[in-house]
Amino acid sequence: MHCMVANAEHHYTGLSLIHGVDLVRETEGKVKVIRDSLKVASDRQKSYAGLKRKDIEFLIGDKVFLKVSPWKKILRFGRRVKLSPCFIRPHEIIERIGPVAYELALPTELEKIHNVFHVSMLHRYRSNPSHVISPAEIEIHTDMTYNKKLIRILA
Repeated sequence: MHCMVANAEHHYTGLSLIHGVDLVRETEGKVKVIRDSLKVASDRQKSYAGLKRKDIEFLIGDKVFLKVSPWKKILRFGRRVKLSPCFIRPHEIIERIGPVAYELALPTELEKIHNVFHVSMLHRYRSNPSHVISPAEIEIHTDMTYNKKLIRILA
């Protein structure tokens, strides 16, 4: 075994410590300016986005339509074509899960889909008695067909 003696020399930095403190202060100042600029830009963007935002709330028991247009490549609702429905029949709200999530009572044909949806996927259903057709107005034959009656010619 050999012992090695290290030649260590002491170096004094002198004024470099003061230069390091100035650099840190200058950097902190620049970071503060950048943060302030980012906050101003963020607040401006929030003010523009907040103009179009609307808070939608539903009550338990309300009926809502379920939006199906963003579900691409899901063929449970039929193929996506121009005239395919954007919303499917009204469903009842069972429970409010969070501030923007609701649980729906889905029929058995939609049992493979999770029943909790974001408020953006729901559209309020407003029942209108004029849309309901009474069975007396339509004469249904025994073979489940009916005859159309001409109301007026549009052209």
